[in-house]
Amino acid sequence: MKNFATTSAIVLALLGSSVAMTPAFAADEFNVAPGLTYAGVPLGLHGADPVALLAGNQVEGDAQFFAAHDGVAYYFTNAENQAAFEANPAKFMPQNGGFCTLGVAYAKKLDGNPDYATVVDGKLFVFVNQAALDAFNKDQAALTAQADENWVKIKSVKATDL
Repeated sequence: MKNFATTSAIVLALLGSSVAMTPAFAADEFNVAPGLTYAGVPLGLHGADPVALLAGNQVEGDAQFFAAHDGVAYYFTNAENQAAFEANPAKFMPQNGGFCTLGVAYAKKLDGNPDYATVVDGKLFVFVNQAALDAFNKDQAALTAQADENWVKIKSVKATDL
């Protein structure tokens, strides 16, 4: 918790520059791209393969390998990753609905970009940019706890209402 206060100044700067650019999201509880996929639902994780991300590989999925879960489509690089996800979607879902974990720690729903992802204790976390990921890495335990606490409160609140 000691670095939590120090991180506040960085986060306020990030939030100030990011909130104005935050688009309206198609779903309240999941960070999705505008528009629909062939599955008839919006796309999560910017089309990155969540199974590959959890293994530490940032790769774009292919629309021919997709699965829809909780009203969000996810793309995969191959049929094996698709099958692994379909067998246990909860294992591969990004934390905080795919929103930036640092933003959620400060009760904001910022875009979670899979280019800035990390895995902690077998869980996938995504961030709005490198600065947010770096700030998270300085105090993971406190920021994860704060994000967990806030997520319960803001999960069903529109990003534009925060």
